[in-house]
Amino acid sequence: MNIHEYQAKQVLKGFGAPVAQGVPIMSASDVDAAIEALPGPLYVVKSQIHAGGRGKGKFKELGPDAAGGVRLARSAEEVRSHVFEMLGNTLVTKQTGPDGKQVNRLYLEDGADIARELYCSILVNRETGKVSFVASTEGGMDIETVAEETPDKIHTIDVDGSDGVSDAVVARLNDAFELSGAAAEDGKSLFPILYKAFLDTDMSMLEINPLIVMTNGHLRVLDAKVSFDGNAEFRQAEIHKLRDLTEEDAKEIEASKYDLAYVALDGDIGCMVNGAGLAMATMDIIKLYGAEPANFLDVGGGATTEKVTAAFKIITADPKVKGILVNIFGGIMRCDTIAEGVVTAVKEVGLQVPLVVRLEGTKVAEGKAILNNSDVDVVAADDLDDAAQKIVKAVKG
Repeated sequence: MNIHEYQAKQVLKGFGAPVAQGVPIMSASDVDAAIEALPGPLYVVKSQIHAGGRGKGKFKELGPDAAGGVRLARSAEEVRSHVFEMLGNTLVTKQTGPDGKQVNRLYLEDGADIARELYCSILVNRETGKVSFVASTEGGMDIETVAEETPDKIHTIDVDGSDGVSDAVVARLNDAFELSGAAAEDGKSLFPILYKAFLDTDMSMLEINPLIVMTNGHLRVLDAKVSFDGNAEFRQAEIHKLRDLTEEDAKEIEASKYDLAYVALDGDIGCMVNGAGLAMATMDIIKLYGAEPANFLDVGGGATTEKVTAAFKIITADPKVKGILVNIFGGIMRCDTIAEGVVTAVKEVGLQVPLVVRLEGTKVAEGKAILNNSDVDVVAADDLDDAAQKIVKAVKG
């Protein structure tokens, strides 16, 4: 689960991290109160969407020469002008895709005098199995660009779970960031704060880009992007109240109601598979034969007819889908359950696109019999390779 920048800063501030004063703006009527709450005269007006690259983004409605989604303002009147231009319009960044995202929230923040911009993130290092800091002196840039052009400027520093952020870890981070004086002293308190926030709220990723050294020598969290582990929702009820459904794909929201693992993609072949590994293999083989998957969808090992029906409806609700591939290897999941769900869903929503089904494993004979004895127009496949070729051929005409 992702949250907005202003929410991430509220979470970090609760742990003692240094952040600027700021006020969220939900409507144009909030502007004057937000201005009054900040000292000025320098303000920053920030679009709040779940995507990076906001500063370099462009609003669809304003033309290519208009300012981006993060703007400086040096007067109250300039703040109002930015807010009225940005709120409700569609911001397109390299992470939103060409459709962009509508800006429904803004964040008005007190300006900062910046001496240096740093990059800091915390994540789980899959190679070592430990929580790690990623540190770079090249803040304000895309970390992917830094990794490609100057990989020597990225430092990964593991944290031993038993020791936490020890003095040795702090020293390594200060060295990686090239901090000294007041900034290095701030690091001694800030880095343990960030680590504690990461653990205590079940974050899966914390990215601060940039973490700044101000002209007075002190550190400040200038931007923050946070993702939380959805599996920890049962113990993070307050955190999950921050979820903004308007930022999420409607199909993914619907899938979450049925405990389906669904991610919308840009292709035109809908996939219904059981097991994450098999789902990835299914998407790979679709690409191998020259097409693109429209989604990742794992119905899981214990799916019911109701869940399968819901999954099928979610796939068919995507207007980009021109064909559907159902690929089930029955272990815990029974093939007859899948077949019943497919037949039920097709009868409820209709079938306007080609459907290829590959079943193998538990109750496969019963599953195939259910499909063969129904009036559903299904193309049967012998194996995954056969299924992929058939659905790609059907979609490409």
